[in-house]
Amino acid sequence: MLFFLCNFYAVSYNRVMTNSAITSIGVDFGGTSIKMGVVRGTEILTTAPSIATQEYSSPTELIKAIAQFVNMLRIKHPEAQVIGMGMPGFVNFYNGTVYTLTNVPGWHNVDVKELLQKECELPVYIDNDANCMAYAEWKLGAGKGKKHLVCLTLGTGVGSGIIINNELLRGAACAAGELGQTSIDYRGRLGHYGNHGSLEDYIGNREIAADARTLYANNGIDRAIVDCNPIALEKAALAGDAIAAQVWDGLAQKLSCALMNCCYLLNPEAIIIGGGVAKAKSLLFNPLMEIMKNQLAAPLVENLEILPAKFGTEAGTLGAATLALHTHFGEN
Repeated sequence: MLFFLCNFYAVSYNRVMTNSAITSIGVDFGGTSIKMGVVRGTEILTTAPSIATQEYSSPTELIKAIAQFVNMLRIKHPEAQVIGMGMPGFVNFYNGTVYTLTNVPGWHNVDVKELLQKECELPVYIDNDANCMAYAEWKLGAGKGKKHLVCLTLGTGVGSGIIINNELLRGAACAAGELGQTSIDYRGRLGHYGNHGSLEDYIGNREIAADARTLYANNGIDRAIVDCNPIALEKAALAGDAIAAQVWDGLAQKLSCALMNCCYLLNPEAIIIGGGVAKAKSLLFNPLMEIMKNQLAAPLVENLEILPAKFGTEAGTLGAATLALHTHFGEN
């Protein structure tokens, strides 16, 4: 801990910042690690050491650890007004309760907002992590200035957030916008919640690798699973590997099925896609747009844009901090 503290203060000391502008603190709570930083606009001014999520035996202990680092950040940034935290699961934005977290055991009906506010003595706002990503892209990133957006992040799973009429869509239980759990095949694979054919069970990183390995095997090629991840498949497809290219075409087909449903239901101006899979860009975006053009009614597709996300791994921190700041001061 002493090493981390010394390193933190050394980094903070060397940063040039102004205390005249209001800042907020964003916390990106992941299943493996928790990142946090002080945010002003699109800039993360200072970061704290990351926290290993799985090293804490209870929610209370982990919240205390988060609070410790948040309070360290406030020493150098006393102008910080609010704390925002994005969490990977079902979160009640209005009362700050986490119903359950994905891949983090022991988190059931935890009053995160109340606990963290008590430790930090600042207003706290909690939301789903994909909602935070969507908020960052809407207010600061690729979707800035647009009123109707569908935002996705593609990685281990599929996270998504939806903006309609200049508002983040949350739903009756703050559980709206879970595009990864929508079905692309009613007879398909059995999902986490007993749902068949969920998008996430076809375009998550592990599923992509497993399906690609099977496709190679069907063509008489024994390919290690590590060589079938999205990064390896991108390189292979760009180098002329026909099987890898076939994988990407299949991914575009599967993703387009869910996105076309969104378009017919919500009529967005743009679809913003981030995460590791989205880094393939032309391998995914070009065929995806072509499919959408061929299968959507003209009013839905004429002005539709499919855009890469502006922010990468910092989207969660930026979005959580910005959402908290805007909510606290009554901005949309």
